[in-house]
Amino acid sequence: MARKFLYVVAVLIVLALAASFAYRLYGVQLMRQFMVPAGEVVALPPAAAADYARAELWIARPDKPGNPALWTPQGYSPAADPKAAVFFVHPTSFLDTKMWNAPLDNADANARAALFLRGQASAFNSVGAIWAPRYRQATFGAFLTSKKQAQQALDFAYRDVLAAFDAFLVEAGDRPILLAGHSQGALHLSRLLVDRVAGKPLAKRIVAAYVVGWPVSITADLPRMGLSACERPDQTGCILSWQSFAEPADTALIMDTFDATTGFTGASRAGTAMICTNPLTGAAGGAAPAEANLGALIPDRDFQGASLAVGRVPARCDGRGFLMIGSNPPELGQYVLPGNNYHVFDYSLFWANIRQDAERRMAAFGK
Repeated sequence: MARKFLYVVAVLIVLALAASFAYRLYGVQLMRQFMVPAGEVVALPPAAAADYARAELWIARPDKPGNPALWTPQGYSPAADPKAAVFFVHPTSFLDTKMWNAPLDNADANARAALFLRGQASAFNSVGAIWAPRYRQATFGAFLTSKKQAQQALDFAYRDVLAAFDAFLVEAGDRPILLAGHSQGALHLSRLLVDRVAGKPLAKRIVAAYVVGWPVSITADLPRMGLSACERPDQTGCILSWQSFAEPADTALIMDTFDATTGFTGASRAGTAMICTNPLTGAAGGAAPAEANLGALIPDRDFQGASLAVGRVPARCDGRGFLMIGSNPPELGQYVLPGNNYHVFDYSLFWANIRQDAERRMAAFGK
């Protein structure tokens, strides 16, 4: 009996190793096969700013009980009377393979989004009151295909973000504004900058825009986004962006997709450099040692017991604008993507430095 049990364990280990090996070799192909919905996009009625007067359409807002954006690790606390307003667009939390867009009441997607706010939006709660809307986000598989349905799903999601932002502006009054997002949220934020900030008086109220986890072409996108790229750590009215990879890094999947697209200016993004802000210094480009990292957020299951690891993760802008975090990053579980892509952890790897960065830019705003 014992021998039979050991045989079964050995077979399971071999199968697990084979699955892991297949993922390393064919991870992207497997994700495309199983994560991209097969059907058509269901046309969604447009949202209006008035819809976002309802508290239930926000994951975080200052008057919402249990606001996940107010979470902080031990030793930190949110400001009691923050002077700025923060509009935060969460990353993809809808993983359904049958629908292209998330229902607003999807419990699993909303629970994941709340976790993202704890690990990402919380970095800004020392400078601003945070609004983070629910929106009918595109499912994860929309980013793995060139099907027209993917763009349709993203367009539907973006309409919700625009409506939420218009409602946010009413609530924010005349306060300074920080814009932040990640991944799909950063994509929508980049479009929002083009449509709502560029060439508008609102641009003068923007302390900074954190367009993190989404590539921004310096020549094909930035000229239409209404703000310059952040060059200095005390600069305001500017855009920060980075994408994190451990070494050795394989960025081909992002570059192949990026180079095949057209930027906001109408020019091709092929061969263009991307904004790379070093989150450890707040400056454009360059390198910083691990000792400069004030605290990487090492999450547990629900962030209730998450801790900060100080001096663990370096950062260096490399090539066309990717952020390299060295060859020995902290153990962060199963969510590292193929190619040593630490996309999921773009904020948490530099949580304390991002917090300091927002405080520094807020202090410099208006001077």
